[in-house]
Amino acid sequence: MIDLVVIGAGGFGRETLDVIEAINGVHETYRVVGMVDDAPSPVFLERLTVRGYRHLGSIDEWLASGDGERFVVGVGTPAVRAAMVARIGEHATAATALIHPTASIGSQFVAGEGTVVCAHATISTNVRLGAHVHVNPAAVIGHDSTCADYVSLNPGATVSGEVEIGFRALIGAKAVILQGLRVGPDATLAASACLTKNAPSAATLVGIPARAPRSPSG
Repeated sequence: MIDLVVIGAGGFGRETLDVIEAINGVHETYRVVGMVDDAPSPVFLERLTVRGYRHLGSIDEWLASGDGERFVVGVGTPAVRAAMVARIGEHATAATALIHPTASIGSQFVAGEGTVVCAHATISTNVRLGAHVHVNPAAVIGHDSTCADYVSLNPGATVSGEVEIGFRALIGAKAVILQGLRVGPDATLAASACLTKNAPSAATLVGIPARAPRSPSG
């Protein structure tokens, strides 16, 4: 059994627990030592208690305790997730990719450390995911696509073939990226948007076709 600490007691942290529990249901692999969160809400703590998981304190408290040497970050916002991994540094080792047993995974698939693939995701052939990527439930990634480190694909997002998604980009729920496009680092594609041309770095794009939001004045 591999001792594993989950960083983040919020929604995606508990969804990460679902992935771990499903993996263990097929083959006992991980023992969750507990959850780490700097400032969990009382509601989140109650939900952890109901599920039988301990709150180990803040990141600093956990690192000082030496309790559990492997971790996964279950925080949905890419920039926050990246900052947490940087804060942990070399004090602990990220888990190998966690893949829900119901996910459909094609050939020649590679995923970096700390990546989480949730239930019913569909990943085609020759897909490369970087470190600490989140693929939410029912997201789809087409053939020959790549996601750089810390990318988040929210539930139901569809990435067509030969797409490149840059560092810390966020693809919203049920958003669509058409074939062969590029999404720049730190870009955000809003929920249900359809990307029909390359997205520049740090852009926020909405609508169909996806474009920058209009200012209130017009």
